[in-house]
Amino acid sequence: MARQSWRMGWAAAATVAFCAAGVAARAEGVRIVEDRKLEPGGTLILDADAGSVSLKGGSGAGAHIVITADYDDLNEKFDFKYEETAGTLRITVRKKGSDGWFHWSGSSTHAPNFDIEIPSRTVLDIKTGGGHIEVDDIKGNTKLRTSGGHIQVSDLDGVLNAETSGGHIALKNVVGDSSVETSGGHIEATAVKGKLHAETSGGHISMKDVSGDIDCSTSGGHISISGAGGRVKAETSGGHVEVAFARGNGKGGEIDSSGGGVTVSVDPSLGFEVDAETGGGTVNSDVPITIEGRQSRSSLRGTIGKGGEALHIRTSAGSINIEKL
Repeated sequence: MARQSWRMGWAAAATVAFCAAGVAARAEGVRIVEDRKLEPGGTLILDADAGSVSLKGGSGAGAHIVITADYDDLNEKFDFKYEETAGTLRITVRKKGSDGWFHWSGSSTHAPNFDIEIPSRTVLDIKTGGGHIEVDDIKGNTKLRTSGGHIQVSDLDGVLNAETSGGHIALKNVVGDSSVETSGGHIEATAVKGKLHAETSGGHISMKDVSGDIDCSTSGGHISISGAGGRVKAETSGGHVEVAFARGNGKGGEIDSSGGGVTVSVDPSLGFEVDAETGGGTVNSDVPITIEGRQSRSSLRGTIGKGGEALHIRTSAGSINIEKL
C-alpha cells in the first residue's frame, strides 16, 4: 500500500525528519542495512535511547531495517543489539556510556533514523528516548512511546497505546480502541472505529468520525469533534468546544469548558435529558426542549423529545448553543 500523503499542517517540519530515515545518508553520514527473521503474526520490540522510527507493514516475511545518520560516528556513539527468538525480534539501541534511555539527556543530533519494513500482521512495542514515530499499515496491537517527538499512525488494525512527552499525535484509519497522550502538542484523529481516549497538556484536539465512546481533555486548547458515534466526554481548561454527534447517536455525554463557549449539535429525532449552565454567557437552543423547573438566561434543564441519556454541558466563560444537525 502506498504511504498515505495526508499530513497535519503542523507536521511539515516533522516530515523532513521522517524523510531522512528513508534515504541514504549524506556523503559524510552512514547507512546500515539489516535483514532479520520475523514471521507474520510475530512481535517487534524496539528499545532505543534515541532516534526517529518509521515502520511500514507489507505482505512479505522478515524485517528489512535501514539505519541512517547524518554523521559517520554512529557506531562510535551507539551499540546495536538484535535478538531473534520464536516469534519475536528485539532491537536494543544504547548510547555508549549510558545505562538506558531514561538516563540519557544528551543531544539527539547524532541519533540514528530507523526505516523498517515488516509483515503487516505484527505486534509492535516501540520506545525511543528522542525522536518521531510513524506507523503505517499494521495489523496488530501497537504500543508507542517517545520522550521527544511527534507520533503518526495510519491504517492500523489493533489496540493502540501511544504516548509522547513533547509532540503532536495524528491518527487516521484506525480499527480498535485507542489511548493517546501528549504533554505538549495537538491531537488529531480521523476515522477511528473504536473507543478513543485522548489527553494533552498543551494543544488542541480535533476528531472526526470516531465510532466509539470519546474521552478527551486538554489543559490549553480548543476541542472540535464531529461525527461522534458514541458517548462523549470532553473537557478543556483553555478554549471553546464544538461537538457534533452522528445521526442516530443518542448516547449523550459531559462537555465542559473553563475558557470558552460550547456548541453541541444533536439529532433532533432522538431524546436527551439536557442540563446546561454557563457562568459567563447565555444558553440557547434551536432544538425544542420541554423545560423542567425555572429557566434563566444562563441555565436550561429539560427534555428533548421523549428524553433519554443525559447531556451535561458546562462553561464558565462563554455561551452554550444546542443546535440541530
